[in-house]
Amino acid sequence: MELPTHLILLHGYWLIFGWVFVCFIGVPIPVTPALLAAGALSADGDMNLGLTFLFALAACLCADVSWFFIGRHYGGKVLRLLCKITMQPANCIRTSEGSVGRRASLVFLYAKFIPGLSSLAAPIAGQRRMSFTRFIIYDALGSAIWLSTFLFGGRLFGKLLQKDPHLFDWVGHYSGLLLIAGIVAFLAFRIYRRHRQLRALAAARLDPLELKQMLDAGEEVYIVDLRNPSERIDDAFTLPGAHLLAPNHIASHSSDIPLDRDIILFCSCPNEAAAAQIALKLQKQGIDRVRPLRGGYDEWKRLGFPLAAV
Repeated sequence: MELPTHLILLHGYWLIFGWVFVCFIGVPIPVTPALLAAGALSADGDMNLGLTFLFALAACLCADVSWFFIGRHYGGKVLRLLCKITMQPANCIRTSEGSVGRRASLVFLYAKFIPGLSSLAAPIAGQRRMSFTRFIIYDALGSAIWLSTFLFGGRLFGKLLQKDPHLFDWVGHYSGLLLIAGIVAFLAFRIYRRHRQLRALAAARLDPLELKQMLDAGEEVYIVDLRNPSERIDDAFTLPGAHLLAPNHIASHSSDIPLDRDIILFCSCPNEAAAAQIALKLQKQGIDRVRPLRGGYDEWKRLGFPLAAV
């Protein structure tokens, strides 16, 4: 696998713009090789480093501004859609919203370096009504830092190539093998962990009808709403008697959770993944009667079962 130098030389700056834009609009294609290649080409004068930077920066801003306004208009719906296509939807929104919190502006200075957060930071900022002026300033700064890292890294690489042209063939050959091996190992680990969580979930989850029958019969259960704040903004209802606990704080409140009744966890993520993860964590702390709700909040609401205002 070689850096796409010939492709970039053929199509120039507009290829860089399109490549970066498509990457940050949500298509999972690697953009780092293109930036490194453009930086390397600038060492020979085949490309202008300043123009490359400006085209790439414009692409970043176009993609991020689009997601900013999509997040502002569609809120939690678009976040759930984006997280459904990630390898770990259980942590997707939770991790990103936890990052885009009180330090929302500063997050954009490093968001581009973090997979997942780079795609979700802009729609979350829009959904949380961040000032557009503040968003565009910090997003531009963060994009500039990210682009400079790889473009100047490529430029340095290009200088090394001028001293030893055979270095390009060596790096191109072995970097491809290492990249493929790393991707395969990463995907295999994520798939294995996901499969293990789903098996544990399938064995423990509770059907919504069964929970309703328990509530109608007056049985004591402890229901925990694990949804994120943005989801409650869009739909300000929950199950009757549910306790609102953030997933990243529930472990610290485990001493408040009763041991003499079933603990019902629900979220609105695909396959109840967040509920399954929290259930496993609580079981490790000695809380055995933990059961995720099958279908979560969305299934309970779809069946027309009672809801309570948050």
